[in-house]
Amino acid sequence: MDRKYAVYLPPDYETSQRSYPVLYLLHGAGDDQTGWVQFGEVLTIADEAIKSGTATAMIIVMPDANTGKRGYVNDVKGEWRYEDFFFQEFMPFIEKEYRIKADKRYRAIAGLSMGGEGTFIYALHHPELFSAACPLSAATGPKNIDELKNYKLWQGVEGITDADKEAYFKRYSVLSLIQNMPDDQKKAVRWYIDCGDDDFLYEGNCLVHIAMRQKEIPHEFRIRDGAHNWTYWRESLPKVLEFVSMGFHQF
Repeated sequence: MDRKYAVYLPPDYETSQRSYPVLYLLHGAGDDQTGWVQFGEVLTIADEAIKSGTATAMIIVMPDANTGKRGYVNDVKGEWRYEDFFFQEFMPFIEKEYRIKADKRYRAIAGLSMGGEGTFIYALHHPELFSAACPLSAATGPKNIDELKNYKLWQGVEGITDADKEAYFKRYSVLSLIQNMPDDQKKAVRWYIDCGDDDFLYEGNCLVHIAMRQKEIPHEFRIRDGAHNWTYWRESLPKVLEFVSMGFHQF
């Protein structure tokens, strides 16, 4: 099928011949590829960050995950495979279509809420592809298998076997993935995790921070004044652009 996406091109893209780093920026539930453009003011914020020198010139790609199925992950029965689509179809298309440095060190991912969960999952599943990951106000999955049935982003788990439930939980629970992370992956991705003190998703983010500390996984963790809204995420975006740029710059 055809899928939509939005793309931000840096100010000198049309006049230069060079290739650029890329940030994949994921929207939340109920939004689509226009969310970060319309409400997140990505154009103004990115232009200002690049002009001021706090961020390096980069391409920002915003896919549409407003599909009728919630989440950036494959569904439990393998009938709707958004994650497979992202890595097997979308990312190769984008990195061929635009002048992108298709290398881990120049590729980052960020997102808010449902897109924050996508950010966690994609970087935890593919640490070889991303230099930095910035989940904002992220959904982190159910804390245990018993909570599966109440988790809105994972649909269709009621009618499967206990073994399939456990396998799905281990693959898509952020906490489970962190707790089972191999030692040689602990420093593979630079992490910037940000959640407001009044956000309803605070608990999962705090538990992720604690799990990362216990596993000695380096990460930045920010709790700021704010809730689960665009006011908070617009304030987060300049920090995200600066953080990913630090990785793009260091080589």
